[in-house]
Amino acid sequence: MNVLRSLAIAFTMYSRIPAPRVKWEKEAMSLALCFFPLVGAVIGALLCVWWSLAGLLRLGPVLRAAGLLLIPVAVSGAVHLDGFADVSDALGSRQPRERKLEILKDSHTGAFAIITVVGYMILFFAAWCAFYGDTRTVVALAITPVLSRALSALAAMCFKNARGSGLLATFTDAAQKTAGRIISVVWIAAACAAMIWLSPIAGIAAVIGAGLAFAAYAATAYTQFGGTTGDLAGWFTQICELASVLAAVIALHIAEVV
Repeated sequence: MNVLRSLAIAFTMYSRIPAPRVKWEKEAMSLALCFFPLVGAVIGALLCVWWSLAGLLRLGPVLRAAGLLLIPVAVSGAVHLDGFADVSDALGSRQPRERKLEILKDSHTGAFAIITVVGYMILFFAAWCAFYGDTRTVVALAITPVLSRALSALAAMCFKNARGSGLLATFTDAAQKTAGRIISVVWIAAACAAMIWLSPIAGIAAVIGAGLAFAAYAATAYTQFGGTTGDLAGWFTQICELASVLAAVIALHIAEVV
Protein backbone atom coordinates (compact mmCIF):
# COMPACT_ATOMS: atom_id res chain seq x y z
CA MET A 1 0.00 0.00 0.00
CA ASN A 2 2.84 2.42 0.84
CA VAL A 3 4.36 1.71 -2.57
CA LEU A 4 1.15 2.80 -4.30
CA ARG A 5 1.00 5.89 -2.10
CA SER A 6 4.61 6.71 -2.95
CA LEU A 7 3.77 6.36 -6.64
CA ALA A 8 0.77 8.66 -6.28
CA ILE A 9 2.83 11.26 -4.41
CA ALA A 10 5.55 11.21 -7.10
CA PHE A 11 3.04 11.82 -9.88
CA THR A 12 1.17 14.45 -7.87
CA MET A 13 4.33 16.37 -7.03
CA TYR A 14 6.21 16.13 -10.30
CA SER A 15 3.52 16.06 -12.97
CA ARG A 16 0.05 17.13 -14.01
CA ILE A 17 -0.94 13.51 -14.56
CA PRO A 18 -4.05 12.71 -12.46
CA ALA A 19 -3.24 10.54 -9.44
CA PRO A 20 -5.24 9.43 -6.38
CA ARG A 21 -5.10 11.80 -3.42
CA VAL A 22 -3.18 10.27 -0.51
CA LYS A 23 -1.83 11.52 2.79
CA TRP A 24 1.75 12.70 2.57
CA GLU A 25 2.93 10.62 5.49
CA LYS A 26 6.61 9.87 6.05
CA GLU A 27 6.26 6.19 5.17
CA ALA A 28 4.49 7.01 1.92
CA MET A 29 7.03 9.69 1.03
CA SER A 30 9.99 7.42 1.74
CA LEU A 31 10.04 5.92 -1.76
CA ALA A 32 8.46 8.77 -3.73
CA LEU A 33 11.76 9.81 -5.34
CA CYS A 34 12.23 6.26 -6.60
CA PHE A 35 9.14 6.68 -8.77
CA PHE A 36 10.24 10.04 -10.16
CA PRO A 37 11.70 8.39 -13.31
CA LEU A 38 8.30 6.87 -14.07
CA VAL A 39 7.05 10.40 -14.76
CA GLY A 40 9.86 10.61 -17.30
CA ALA A 41 8.72 7.29 -18.80
CA VAL A 42 5.24 8.71 -19.40
CA ILE A 43 6.78 11.80 -21.00
CA GLY A 44 8.98 9.60 -23.18
CA ALA A 45 6.00 7.57 -24.33
CA LEU A 46 4.14 10.76 -25.26
CA LEU A 47 7.17 12.01 -27.20
CA CYS A 48 7.15 8.80 -29.24
CA VAL A 49 3.41 9.11 -29.87
CA TRP A 50 3.81 12.72 -31.01
CA TRP A 51 6.72 11.83 -33.30
CA SER A 52 4.64 9.08 -34.92
CA LEU A 53 1.57 11.29 -35.22
CA ALA A 54 3.59 14.15 -36.72
CA GLY A 55 4.98 11.71 -39.28
CA LEU A 56 1.57 10.37 -40.20
CA LEU A 57 0.17 13.88 -40.61
CA ARG A 58 3.34 15.12 -42.35
CA LEU A 59 3.49 18.13 -40.04
CA GLY A 60 7.07 19.05 -40.85
CA PRO A 61 10.12 19.51 -38.62
CA VAL A 62 9.10 22.85 -37.08
CA LEU A 63 5.71 21.79 -35.73
CA ARG A 64 7.12 18.40 -34.78
CA ALA A 65 9.93 20.07 -32.82
CA ALA A 66 7.45 22.38 -31.07
CA GLY A 67 5.56 19.36 -29.76
CA LEU A 68 8.73 17.60 -28.64
CA LEU A 69 9.77 20.74 -26.77
CA LEU A 70 6.46 21.49 -25.09
CA ILE A 71 5.21 18.01 -24.12
CA PRO A 72 7.64 17.65 -21.18
CA VAL A 73 6.79 21.16 -19.99
CA ALA A 74 3.05 20.45 -20.16
CA VAL A 75 3.24 17.07 -18.42
CA SER A 76 5.47 18.38 -15.63
CA GLY A 77 3.37 21.49 -15.17
CA ALA A 78 6.54 23.51 -15.85
CA VAL A 79 7.72 22.76 -12.31
CA HIS A 80 11.28 22.08 -13.47
CA LEU A 81 11.31 25.06 -15.83
CA ASP A 82 10.24 27.23 -12.90
CA GLY A 83 13.26 26.00 -10.93
CA PHE A 84 15.45 26.65 -13.96
CA ALA A 85 14.21 30.25 -14.07
CA ASP A 86 14.79 30.80 -10.34
CA VAL A 87 18.33 29.44 -10.50
CA SER A 88 19.05 31.57 -13.57
CA ASP A 89 18.03 34.67 -11.62
CA ALA A 90 20.18 33.66 -8.66
CA LEU A 91 23.26 32.89 -10.77
CA GLY A 92 22.82 36.04 -12.83
CA SER A 93 22.69 38.20 -9.72
CA ARG A 94 26.34 37.43 -8.84
CA GLN A 95 25.44 37.92 -5.20
CA PRO A 96 26.91 36.10 -2.18
CA ARG A 97 25.67 32.58 -1.46
CA GLU A 98 23.15 33.64 1.18
CA ARG A 99 21.60 36.19 -1.15
CA LYS A 100 21.41 33.62 -3.96
CA LEU A 101 19.42 31.31 -1.70
CA GLU A 102 17.05 34.18 -0.90
CA ILE A 103 16.55 34.85 -4.61
CA LEU A 104 15.56 31.21 -5.11
CA LYS A 105 12.67 31.75 -2.69
CA ASP A 106 11.53 34.95 -4.39
CA SER A 107 8.38 34.34 -6.43
CA HIS A 108 9.12 37.28 -8.75
CA THR A 109 10.72 36.65 -12.14
CA GLY A 110 13.77 38.73 -12.98
CA ALA A 111 15.41 39.69 -16.24
CA PHE A 112 18.04 36.95 -16.00
CA ALA A 113 15.33 34.29 -15.73
CA ILE A 114 13.44 35.58 -18.76
CA ILE A 115 16.54 35.93 -20.91
CA THR A 116 17.87 32.50 -19.96
CA VAL A 117 14.56 30.67 -20.38
CA VAL A 118 14.00 32.23 -23.81
CA GLY A 119 17.52 31.29 -24.87
CA TYR A 120 17.07 27.77 -23.50
CA MET A 121 13.79 27.24 -25.35
CA ILE A 122 15.23 28.54 -28.63
CA LEU A 123 18.28 26.28 -28.37
CA PHE A 124 16.22 23.20 -27.44
CA PHE A 125 13.73 23.93 -30.22
CA ALA A 126 16.59 24.29 -32.72
CA ALA A 127 18.08 20.99 -31.55
CA TRP A 128 14.80 19.16 -32.16
CA CYS A 129 14.42 20.86 -35.55
CA ALA A 130 17.87 19.58 -36.53
CA PHE A 131 17.19 16.07 -35.24
CA TYR A 132 16.65 13.20 -37.62
CA GLY A 133 16.72 9.46 -37.14
CA ASP A 134 14.84 6.21 -37.35
CA THR A 135 12.34 4.90 -34.84
CA ARG A 136 15.02 3.35 -32.62
CA THR A 137 16.87 6.66 -32.36
CA VAL A 138 13.66 8.47 -31.47
CA VAL A 139 12.91 5.96 -28.71
CA ALA A 140 16.49 6.25 -27.44
CA LEU A 141 16.15 10.01 -26.97
CA ALA A 142 12.66 9.57 -25.52
CA ILE A 143 14.35 7.78 -22.61
CA THR A 144 16.20 10.99 -21.76
CA PRO A 145 13.44 12.21 -19.37
CA VAL A 146 13.81 8.95 -17.45
CA LEU A 147 17.58 9.36 -17.16
CA SER A 148 17.38 13.01 -16.10
CA ARG A 149 14.90 12.23 -13.33
CA ALA A 150 16.82 9.19 -12.11
CA LEU A 151 19.99 11.30 -11.87
CA SER A 152 18.03 14.05 -10.11
CA ALA A 153 16.64 11.57 -7.57
CA LEU A 154 20.12 10.16 -6.92
CA ALA A 155 21.54 13.64 -6.40
CA ALA A 156 18.72 14.55 -4.02
CA MET A 157 19.65 11.58 -1.83
CA CYS A 158 23.43 12.09 -2.08
CA PHE A 159 24.07 15.83 -2.25
CA LYS A 160 24.07 18.09 0.79
CA ASN A 161 20.92 20.17 1.13
CA ALA A 162 21.81 23.86 0.93
CA ARG A 163 19.18 24.94 3.44
CA GLY A 164 18.30 21.84 5.42
CA SER A 165 14.67 22.75 4.86
CA GLY A 166 12.19 23.11 2.01
CA LEU A 167 10.17 20.65 -0.05
CA LEU A 168 13.20 18.73 -1.34
CA ALA A 169 14.48 18.34 2.21
CA THR A 170 11.06 17.04 3.24
CA PHE A 171 11.30 14.29 0.64
CA THR A 172 14.93 13.41 1.28
CA ASP A 173 14.53 13.42 5.06
CA ALA A 174 11.71 10.90 4.71
CA ALA A 175 13.48 8.84 2.06
CA GLN A 176 14.89 5.37 2.62
CA LYS A 177 18.19 6.60 1.27
CA THR A 178 20.05 3.32 0.91
CA ALA A 179 17.20 1.68 -0.98
CA GLY A 180 16.52 4.89 -2.87
CA ARG A 181 20.13 5.21 -4.05
CA ILE A 182 20.22 1.60 -5.22
CA ILE A 183 16.94 1.97 -7.11
CA SER A 184 18.11 5.23 -8.68
CA VAL A 185 21.36 3.63 -9.85
CA VAL A 186 19.36 0.77 -11.38
CA TRP A 187 17.17 3.30 -13.21
CA ILE A 188 20.27 5.13 -14.46
CA ALA A 189 22.01 1.96 -15.62
CA ALA A 190 18.89 0.66 -17.35
CA ALA A 191 18.22 3.97 -19.10
CA CYS A 192 21.82 4.32 -20.31
CA ALA A 193 21.96 0.71 -21.52
CA ALA A 194 18.65 1.01 -23.37
CA MET A 195 19.65 4.28 -25.06
CA ILE A 196 22.99 2.90 -26.25
CA TRP A 197 21.46 -0.40 -27.39
CA LEU A 198 18.72 1.34 -29.37
CA SER A 199 21.01 3.84 -31.08
CA PRO A 200 24.75 3.52 -30.32
CA ILE A 201 25.83 6.88 -31.75
CA ALA A 202 22.97 8.98 -30.42
CA GLY A 203 22.75 6.95 -27.22
CA ILE A 204 26.41 7.28 -26.27
CA ALA A 205 26.38 10.99 -27.07
CA ALA A 206 23.20 11.53 -25.03
CA VAL A 207 24.64 9.67 -22.04
CA ILE A 208 27.84 11.74 -22.23
CA GLY A 209 25.71 14.90 -22.40
CA ALA A 210 23.78 13.81 -19.32
CA GLY A 211 27.03 13.04 -17.50
CA LEU A 212 28.44 16.48 -18.27
CA ALA A 213 25.20 18.09 -17.10
CA PHE A 214 25.39 16.11 -13.84
CA ALA A 215 28.98 17.27 -13.28
CA ALA A 216 27.88 20.87 -13.91
CA TYR A 217 25.01 20.36 -11.45
CA ALA A 218 27.32 19.15 -8.70
CA ALA A 219 29.83 21.95 -9.29
CA THR A 220 27.16 24.66 -9.42
CA ALA A 221 25.26 23.37 -6.39
CA TYR A 222 28.29 23.24 -4.11
CA THR A 223 30.29 26.25 -5.31
CA GLN A 224 27.39 28.66 -5.78
CA PHE A 225 24.80 27.51 -3.21
CA GLY A 226 26.53 25.22 -0.72
CA GLY A 227 24.39 22.26 -1.77
CA THR A 228 21.25 21.43 -3.65
CA THR A 229 17.66 22.68 -3.43
CA GLY A 230 14.40 21.88 -5.17
CA ASP A 231 14.98 24.69 -7.65
CA LEU A 232 18.46 23.39 -8.46
CA ALA A 233 17.02 19.92 -9.00
CA GLY A 234 14.60 21.41 -11.53
CA TRP A 235 17.42 23.38 -13.14
CA PHE A 236 19.40 20.18 -13.57
CA THR A 237 16.47 18.29 -15.08
CA GLN A 238 16.16 20.94 -17.77
CA ILE A 239 19.86 21.23 -18.64
CA CYS A 240 20.28 17.45 -18.58
CA GLU A 241 17.58 16.91 -21.19
CA LEU A 242 18.91 19.73 -23.36
CA ALA A 243 22.50 18.50 -23.11
CA SER A 244 21.49 14.93 -23.99
CA VAL A 245 19.43 15.84 -27.04
CA LEU A 246 21.92 18.45 -28.26
CA ALA A 247 24.85 16.05 -27.90
CA ALA A 248 22.93 13.33 -29.77
CA VAL A 249 22.00 15.68 -32.61
CA ILE A 250 25.58 16.91 -32.99
CA ALA A 251 26.91 13.33 -32.92
CA LEU A 252 24.46 12.19 -35.60
CA HIS A 253 25.45 15.06 -37.89
CA ILE A 254 29.16 14.43 -37.34
CA ALA A 255 28.64 10.75 -38.14
CA GLU A 256 26.87 11.68 -41.36
CA VAL A 257 29.64 14.03 -42.45
CA VAL A 258 32.40 11.58 -41.60
